[in-house]
Amino acid sequence: MGMGKRCFYEVLSVERGASEADIKSAFRKQAMKCHPDRNPGDKSAEHKFKEINEAYEVLKDADKRAAYDRFGHAAFEHGGMGAANFGADFGSAFSDLFEGIFGMAGARRSGRERGADLRYNMEISLDEAFAGKAAQVRIPTSVACEACSGTGAKSGTKPKACPTCGGAGRVREVSRSVFGEFVRTQPCPQCSGRGVLIEHPCKTCDGVGRVVERRELNVDIPAGIHDGQRIRISGEGHAGVLGGRAGDVYVLVHVKRDARFVREGNDVFSQVDLTIAQAALGAKLSVETLDGPVELELPAGVQPGEVRVLRGRGMPVLQGFGRGDHRVLVNVRVPRRLSEAQRKLLEELEATSDEHTYAAEESFFDKLKSAFR
Repeated sequence: MGMGKRCFYEVLSVERGASEADIKSAFRKQAMKCHPDRNPGDKSAEHKFKEINEAYEVLKDADKRAAYDRFGHAAFEHGGMGAANFGADFGSAFSDLFEGIFGMAGARRSGRERGADLRYNMEISLDEAFAGKAAQVRIPTSVACEACSGTGAKSGTKPKACPTCGGAGRVREVSRSVFGEFVRTQPCPQCSGRGVLIEHPCKTCDGVGRVVERRELNVDIPAGIHDGQRIRISGEGHAGVLGGRAGDVYVLVHVKRDARFVREGNDVFSQVDLTIAQAALGAKLSVETLDGPVELELPAGVQPGEVRVLRGRGMPVLQGFGRGDHRVLVNVRVPRRLSEAQRKLLEELEATSDEHTYAAEESFFDKLKSAFR
């Protein structure tokens, strides 16, 4: 996981398969204990609070968490994953902490709710995954209404605070029993939890503050992307309610099967077919790679199942350096139909062969080990 840093799951005391809710709950619990305001002058508490916040900033984000699960702390070194600027994102962590303390988010208290996220499926070829791609996608999404600037209120008017909840968006119910008082909070029934009421709705958006339109977004597909990975475009999802923050767009990338190659991680595999004569005498062949044709020389006596490695001819390492390898599997084609002359030649070859003709350079188990390597 890298030197000098503890595992983020260990820092938050959660299992690797923990849900988002478990991670959020664990963060709140630990952050409350070691918050600097509760531990004035305690340097160890301050260090632990920063460590907890750093772990939470990664594990609460689906993309960062996936990269961390795969590469550990190295995913955020040397510019990886945007070199996650944890200090600049303390605000979101504090908002999650205070939401847990007070039972409501500031956005909801003002009636502003974050917009929903959008998902877009994109299919690309292996060549496009190899080279990277700048693409444009058209997505229907809700945007802030220009007529009311996203407030939902008619021009010249403003939403007013809900008199039932006082603009909090939630109301408290107190019930008494022999065990004492029980306090329960729930969304305000009059304003549906928004905290505001619109007396004069905007006619363009019917008081919603949003309208739907198709937008064109630019998507940068990085070289080396894997099938099933997601790209997040921050703030380009549905607009928030009554001027709230917009959601995000997640582009789910599918890499199509390629007729020439099979991809395994950063390596690619292909097959070359030889005749019996080529395998026995050796051959020079043109092999197709991601960079174009490459000449491959195969020695006399090459065996079916052998693998020749073209170093550095595979896929680029995503958000890293270098490339994988191209592995060429040798297949020997056995003739199915022979003329009389060809049959006689093969019979003569067999008759003149001895134990040295087919002497093996390595055993079956050695080949098996090489194949696994």
